[in-house]
Formats: sequence, C-alpha cells, structure tokens
Amino acid sequence: MTFAYSLSRCVYVAARLGIADLLAGGRKTADELAAATKSDADALYRMLRALASNGVFIETEARVFGLTPLAETLRDDAPDSIRAVVLFWGDHMHESVYAELEYSVRTGKRSFDHVFGRPPFEYLKDHPEDAAVFNRAMSSFSSAQIPAVVEAYDFGRFGSVADIGGGLGHLLRGILNHNPGLKGILFDLPETVSHAKDLPADRCSIVSGSFFESVPAADAYVLKHIIHDWDDGSARCILENCRRSISPNGRLLTIEMILPPMNEPGFAKLLDIEMLLLPGGRERTVDEFRALYAASAFELTEVIPTRSPVAIIEGRPI
Repeated sequence: MTFAYSLSRCVYVAARLGIADLLAGGRKTADELAAATKSDADALYRMLRALASNGVFIETEARVFGLTPLAETLRDDAPDSIRAVVLFWGDHMHESVYAELEYSVRTGKRSFDHVFGRPPFEYLKDHPEDAAVFNRAMSSFSSAQIPAVVEAYDFGRFGSVADIGGGLGHLLRGILNHNPGLKGILFDLPETVSHAKDLPADRCSIVSGSFFESVPAADAYVLKHIIHDWDDGSARCILENCRRSISPNGRLLTIEMILPPMNEPGFAKLLDIEMLLLPGGRERTVDEFRALYAASAFELTEVIPTRSPVAIIEGRPI
C-alpha cells in the first residue's frame, strides 16, 4: 500500500501519453509507441512492463504490447473510459494536496487552501486549464452512473425536476430523455451553465446562480455529488434553500455514495479523504444523511440503491 503511488503514477503517465488510444488499432512495439509519444523507448518499455504485470496492457511477445479490458478504460473514446478521471486524480493539484495530508489530519482544514492559498472552486475560476481537466473528469465520473440513476427512480411522476449544481447538464439530459413529459431546470454558476448544450430547449430552462443564496422552484431537486463537497453547516444551507422553494409534495433526491459500516472496505472511505483535502466536505452514512435532512426540514423517506456505486437518498419536506 505504501508503494501504491508508483502504480498510480504509471497509470497517469500512460493516460497522459494516450497509450491505450495508440493501441486501439492493434499491438505495437515499445519502440513504435515511444516514437509516437516522443518518449525514451527503454523507459517507456519498463513502465509498460510494470503496468502489464498489474493487468493494464499485456506484453504478447518481447517488447510488444496490446490492450486488456482494464487498459480499454484508458481509451479516450471507450464507452466506460476513465481517462479524464485518471488525468484529474493524477494531476499537479492532487500531487501537491496529498503531499500535505498530514496538515489536514493535524488541523482538520483543507490542505488545498494551505497549498494554493484559496479554496478549490476559487482557484479553478482563475485557472481555466485546470478547470477544464476538472470538468471533464466530473463528466466522465458521472457518465456510467447516469443510466443507473435514471432507471432506478421514477422521475416521471413529477412535473418539473431541477438539477442543482448540475454542471453541463448530462444527468438532466438523461432524465429528460427517459421521461418525455417532464420539464427540467439546469441550475449552476453562470460560468458553468454557459457551456451547457444539447438540452431540449422546449422542455428545459437554464438558470444561473448560487445554491447558497436561492434555488428555482421545482417539484423535485436532484443534487448529484454536491452535498459531499461541503461540511454540515454549508450542506444544511443548500438543503434549506431547496426546502424554501420545493413544492409541498415534492422530493429531495441527493445522489451520493454511502459510507459502509465500520471496518468494511468501500471506495467511499477513500473518496472521503479527497473531500477532506480538497473541497472540505465529507462522505456520509445513512444516519448522517438522516440527521442532515431533519436539520433542514426534510424527512429521509428511502435510500434507493442503483447498479452503480451511488444511491438515491430521497427526502420529503416536513
């Protein structure tokens, strides 16, 4: 586990160099891959050999490599591609922030602010290249989850659904495509929603603003990977604004991973460290969601699992 960063860096560099895309047409030698990526052939071979020993790529004969099912996910155009996520989690921001984990453990504060001098979302406003990496990663991270969420819940019973902090509208588009009679509202910061496209103009409105101030009225609110970015006080503020604007018979639908019980493994427990270091939020147990809902005048009514790592945590206004 201590040396896991070595494998992580190899995966990141392979993604940066686009090795999986170069192998999409068939096997290639390390020399051919090195020429295509302007790399040192011997160094590249040694990295690919290490990756192949972990199931990422396969060495079919001496110094000749091909794709494996795991390596396929590093292709940019693969249906289940995670290349954008790899490029985000392995970037310079994460390197610097995770190097200061001890700072966060000792103080309880975000190491991101400690390293970069300001909160992550403020930093991204002034660094468009890093913001682009972040936005692509979030879209990629959600792509496999969207069909699972859409099929797990009956959104068609509502007249309108607002995707709060909905980014570029990928989830809302999936919901609307699956429910032809539904109206949608995409709500996020102006610099984010200005890039949204391919939403049905006759059924969807785009509204910009801050969910810390107010949210547009709707029958149901979807908040996917939003609440985990924030501490309880900030999360309560967001949910209270939803409570003020929701229809009397509406539903709050928070879409997050659920922390597993004590000592049980789960990716949510590692993602929780990401929340500690970068945005300052946290992953939560069902009981913690229930308490957060109650403090915001919602009752947690149901936790609906999906065939992805996230669940839909439903609440009704009280």
